[in-house]
Amino acid sequence: MSGSLSRLPHQILVVDDEPDLELLVRQRFRRQIRDKEFEFHFSHNGEEALQTLAGQPSIELVLSDINMPVMDGLTLLGKLGDSNKSLRAVVVSAYGDMSNIRTAMNRGAIDFLIKPIDFEDLEITIRKTLDQVAQLKQSAHTHERLLSIQQELGVAARIQQSILPRTFPPFPSRKEFDLHAAMVPAKEVGGDLFDFFLLDEHHLGFVLGDVSGKGVPAALFMAVSRTLLRAIALQRLSPGACLDYLNSTLAGENVSYMFVTMFYGILDTRTGEIQYAVGGHNPPYIFSPGGAVREVSTANGGPVVGLMDYPGYETMTCRLAPGEGICVFTDGVTEAINRAEDFFTEERLEQFLAVHSTATAEQMVKNLHASVEAFAAGMPQADDITVMALRYLG
Repeated sequence: MSGSLSRLPHQILVVDDEPDLELLVRQRFRRQIRDKEFEFHFSHNGEEALQTLAGQPSIELVLSDINMPVMDGLTLLGKLGDSNKSLRAVVVSAYGDMSNIRTAMNRGAIDFLIKPIDFEDLEITIRKTLDQVAQLKQSAHTHERLLSIQQELGVAARIQQSILPRTFPPFPSRKEFDLHAAMVPAKEVGGDLFDFFLLDEHHLGFVLGDVSGKGVPAALFMAVSRTLLRAIALQRLSPGACLDYLNSTLAGENVSYMFVTMFYGILDTRTGEIQYAVGGHNPPYIFSPGGAVREVSTANGGPVVGLMDYPGYETMTCRLAPGEGICVFTDGVTEAINRAEDFFTEERLEQFLAVHSTATAEQMVKNLHASVEAFAAGMPQADDITVMALRYLG
């Protein structure tokens, strides 16, 4: 902005072939020059002005006459846009006819003053124009910053996707189960997580979680939660003990008061038994090839993970018969909203699972994402949507 608070004087170029104008300008603005508010440069024609601009890229404002030798002011105006996008020009000329005014404005001048110069009016015009230049610079800086943020978010999204499993089928040599999962973030990066890993020859660990909030903070919390859970799970502790460790670790350092809801299960590939623990997460559904669907009990589950001390998450059990599967999901599925402001709901999810009960895990996940998208019918996605399907083959 203009004024005495500027760190450096505003750079102003005066382009005029009148020999006495430089002395007159320096006299009239001597206080502003002394206070380092304005610094003036002088050129005698358009060609000199372009050379001055090339050597002084910090010039913000050009005050130019029209009638000058070598290169006139109107020609100069046509070339100024090539030197500095935030540079602004004001024409100061004895030619006050409408044709010259319109030509000057069409070539980028933002104001037009008629000679003889009224220096009070000139100072008002200079300050007004410098304020516009400051706004343009701020807008350009904001635009550059937004582009930088978008680039950083793109990198963050790629990093996040690389954290989550991407290879399916994940264990192609294993014939006891069929597994698939996918996340669609609401923003560039999301707060949902999923993971799976073999604990030993006969036990498959699988986890799905939903971090509070969205965007970069949720993505960071998601990455920490997923890494900690995997690290403790590979020590072959029970699901309840794993959530105990994760909760105490996150809650002890949680200055942001974020949390994650989570379902962590261990499938015994010999029997179909699932040991699981729940921290404030939606109950999954078990689906059978005949179309029957039942909810997994979370009655003895604990609260959300990472927010507060909790005495102990309970390990519970359920069992899959050969051919049955379990669908674990985040509330981005059931809380997806359409234009009529209806939610997708658990009832629609149960109906979907009944209809698609014989689909492969991959088909089920992809079709459920597509079904939610079709239900929303173009409404903005309000939350991350993550689905995992695991079928026990026996």
